[in-house]
Amino acid sequence: MTTSIAVLNGPSLNLLGEREPHIYGTTTLADIEQMCRECARAQGLDLLFFRQSNHEGQIIDWIQEARGKAAGLIINPAGFTSTSIAILDSLKTFSGPIIEVHLSNIHQRESYRHHSYISYAATGVIMGLGAQGYVRAIDALATMLLPAKIPELAE
Repeated sequence: MTTSIAVLNGPSLNLLGEREPHIYGTTTLADIEQMCRECARAQGLDLLFFRQSNHEGQIIDWIQEARGKAAGLIINPAGFTSTSIAILDSLKTFSGPIIEVHLSNIHQRESYRHHSYISYAATGVIMGLGAQGYVRAIDALATMLLPAKIPELAE
């Protein structure tokens, strides 16, 4: 049986690779999706969907769609991190582990970026690792969702 995960991306992440490469790097969102699909497959996870929207309501709809279908969720809320109580409320209805991902370290940036409403619902937060943060998030979900991945639990 395959365990499914979903990956959601917030505003302006569709411009990765061209938007502020000194902060976000030159890797595109399509590159990150490919990395995620390969990592999920290698970990024995099915990547149910990998989506991006500039619209808060669309992200909320996708979180609700993931309920009952995905065992885990990765979200890079981008600009909604410090503003969206609505996304937080939606995440609170998701019963599986949630990993919040940020390409940059939000604590090294402008002070208004330091607070995350999303973190109130997140099981864990990965930031500052660039595109590799998504891969580490998949690794973390594999450990949480597939106990055989943890040697002492497999015995």
